[in-house]
This record gives sequence, C-alpha cells and structure tokens, in this order.
Amino acid sequence: MCSCGCGGSHKHDELVPMVGVITDIKDQTPDVKTFRVVSPQGGKLFEHMPGQCAMLAVPGVGEAMFSITSSPTNKEYQEFSIKRCGTLTDYLHTMEVGDEITVRGPYGNSFPVETALKGQNLLFIAGGIGLAPLRSVINYVLDKRENYGSVEILYGSRSMQDLVGLDEIQNDWSKRDGVDVYLTIDREQPEWDGHVGFVPSYLKELEFSTDKTVLVCGPPIMIKFVLAALQEMGFEKTQVFTTLELKMKCGIGKCGRCNIGSKYVCKDGPVFRCDEIDELPDEY
Repeated sequence: MCSCGCGGSHKHDELVPMVGVITDIKDQTPDVKTFRVVSPQGGKLFEHMPGQCAMLAVPGVGEAMFSITSSPTNKEYQEFSIKRCGTLTDYLHTMEVGDEITVRGPYGNSFPVETALKGQNLLFIAGGIGLAPLRSVINYVLDKRENYGSVEILYGSRSMQDLVGLDEIQNDWSKRDGVDVYLTIDREQPEWDGHVGFVPSYLKELEFSTDKTVLVCGPPIMIKFVLAALQEMGFEKTQVFTTLELKMKCGIGKCGRCNIGSKYVCKDGPVFRCDEIDELPDEY
C-alpha cells in the first residue's frame, strides 16, 4: 500500500521517501528496540519479501539501512529491530510513539521462500541482533506452515538480556508444531538454566542431520565459524544461505560502498547462497 492515499493504485517508487508513523516501540534488550511503523493513513508503507531492507531516515540527523523484521504476511504494519550503535540509532532510541520518520524501499533480494526453501526442512542459526533479519523469514514460514518441513531455530547471544524477542521465541515459536528452538548464551548467569556456550560449538553438539536448508545471520566471526562447523557436519555450501545486509549503504548500486569483487551486495544480495560467497574476495 502506498502512503500517498492512492490505495496502491500506482507503482510504488522505492527511491521516494515516505512518511512513516511510529505506533509502537518495544524494548527488546538494553540496546535494541523494535519500532512498529505504518503510513499516515494506516497500513503498511509498501510490500516486501523476507530478507529485504529499507532506508530509515530522520531529516537533519541521518539515514541508514535496516532489515524489515516483520513478515510480509502481516498486512497492518512493518517492524524494524534497531540496535543503538551510532548517531542515527541513538536518536531513533529517543523517539516516541506518534513520532514520524521517513522510509524508502524495499531494497535487495530476499530469502527464496517461494522457490529453493519451499518444501524443505529448515534450520535457522542466529547470533545477537542477527535474529532480526531472520525473524521475517521465520514468521513467514510459520504463517505458511504447510509449505515447509520441520523448522529448527538455534539462537545465541552474549547474555540472557541480549536475546532479542525472547517473549516471541518462548511464547509463540517454541509452542508451534514441528518447531524446535535451541537457545544459548556465551557465559553462565544465575538466572539462566539453559545451554551455555557459543553458537558454533552448540551447533556441533546438536548434531543436526544434513537433510536441511540452513539460514544463517549474525556477527561475521560467528558466521565464519558456523559455516566451518556446518561443513564439518557434512552440509554442502549450496544448502546454506546468509545475508550481508550490514554492508548495504545506498541500496541502489550507486555509491559502490558494498561492492565486493564482481558483486554489489545491494543489487545482487544481501541474501547469498554460501557457494556464491566463495567466489568473492575474502573481505566479506
């Protein structure tokens, strides 16, 4: 739906910023908030697919690219989970319900939920804020449950307090049929009775069978060790997808900041199959 009031009757231009109204703000961790955004007339600003990003801006403060963390199956609003880590994000964290930002998008490709992932058993592996880009895919899959096989989610963070969306994970995802959730934190805490250890180590402990397609997102060092662990377990790189959206800047292939070898992350990605990443220089 366009925010111009046309009811979506003309083509949406992803280069034109639209006004978004913040209707809800949820504190996820000490430094991550999830913002719910709608058009001034109500409803979503535009359609997107899981894994795509949007450019959020506060005029006079700055703009940056963020994953759209809500599922496309949600027709009422879009959500963005944002970690406080710079000038714009500091400002966004001071905003309140009713405040306005500008949004443009969607940018990049998406996880192949209607092609390569369809009918597959899925294993999601996330670290820290890396759960945010995968949340859109997970909820899409859960809303279209009959199109996919088993769903397993392995998620880890530094501490219990740094697990993004713990309420949704424990009260929704983990209670769904055919869904198994495995949580871990880096170091022991008195109030935590779950698994303790890094994600790649826990992955090897769990000894998943290789009849799955894997979706990975997290800090680059975590992704590196997860990919190594998956190969050790017998997974092929063609079975693994990841997203490099952290490298996206302008979103339209003009600034060159996300150029890696022959690829532009914003135009060719941010979602890549891991054998495609092998063809890129090591800098990713």
